[in-house]
Amino acid sequence: MMKLTHAALPLALLLAACGGSKQPPENKAEPAEEAHGEGLVTLSPQQIASSGIEIVSPAIGGSGGAIEAPALLESDPQATRIVAATVPGRIVELRHNIGDSVRAGEPMAVLESREAAGLQAEVQRAGAAAELARTTLARDEALFAKGFRPLREVEISRAAYKQATVALRLAREQLAASGGRGGRFNRIVIAAPISGQVVARTAVLGQNFAADAPDTEMFRIAQLDRLNVTLSLSPADAARVRSDAAVRITAGTRVAQARISFVSPALDEKTRLVPVIALLDNRAGQWRAGETVIASVELPGDGDGAIRVPSTAVQTVEGRSAVFVRTADGFRAVPVTLGRQDGAMIVVTQGLTGRERIAAQNSFTLKSALGAAEAGHED
Repeated sequence: MMKLTHAALPLALLLAACGGSKQPPENKAEPAEEAHGEGLVTLSPQQIASSGIEIVSPAIGGSGGAIEAPALLESDPQATRIVAATVPGRIVELRHNIGDSVRAGEPMAVLESREAAGLQAEVQRAGAAAELARTTLARDEALFAKGFRPLREVEISRAAYKQATVALRLAREQLAASGGRGGRFNRIVIAAPISGQVVARTAVLGQNFAADAPDTEMFRIAQLDRLNVTLSLSPADAARVRSDAAVRITAGTRVAQARISFVSPALDEKTRLVPVIALLDNRAGQWRAGETVIASVELPGDGDGAIRVPSTAVQTVEGRSAVFVRTADGFRAVPVTLGRQDGAMIVVTQGLTGRERIAAQNSFTLKSALGAAEAGHED
């Protein structure tokens, strides 16, 4: 066997994108029979990620090992709100920019609008009518108490007052439904719906919104004290992940712990992988939405002391069972002796210490690359 370089890789690996995630430091312990550099497949982290090769840790005894995969940090959709113009008009004031912290109810923008003027006027008319009905009712009740008003007229005043208060409440609700609160004359104040941080702003001073505008977004506010960690796993690996499982998040020198909150019961239509979401506490503010990280999902074990690897990690190389162990430069084919099949896992009795990180999903790609190198060497 010979060391495989990029020139001997299959076309799929040669075309791999260069945006893969940085891998953690590798396990440098290697079996003696591989010490001379044989069985090597040289791959960059970018090629590994773009080739869909999933890296996992073997399960050892009471520990079920871990599944390692690239992940993306996202703001929680349940804690994100869009601030939009809900009435046609022109922006005359903008009070916040990207990165600002805001409180619920705090003014974000002021719109000048004929519709806003109509809503304000209707509230004022309804308020005046309600006040008149109230004073009329109070007068009629006082006169009735002195015997100068019949009960029928008092009942009419009571009904009129009730109708006036209903009309006032409806006018106020229509104003509130516009997404803002009252300003002066033909202006309406758009307020923040939640407390959080402004993560996007598309509004520009003087911008006009028509009645049929397809997009009226001005700001986007998110609560970033908690982030979603989104990753994708193969169906076999997703079946081993349990809700509330611990997840180790790493990016450079930063490390944090998250917890699995959701394992999708359905495959993604495009990737045919299982979407998984973990929740990450970000009250310290050291993580950013949109950031790529490495997620290591801890798996449950049964405590029998055996070393197990996913069945997808085992390949036949030169007539022997082998797994591809991650090295600093790629992977090495390491011969192993197998024991019993344990569901989607296989017991390894010799060849691994359990501290390695190995290729699981799509490990056959590495076998194909190794076979192509050997064929080229023979020629």
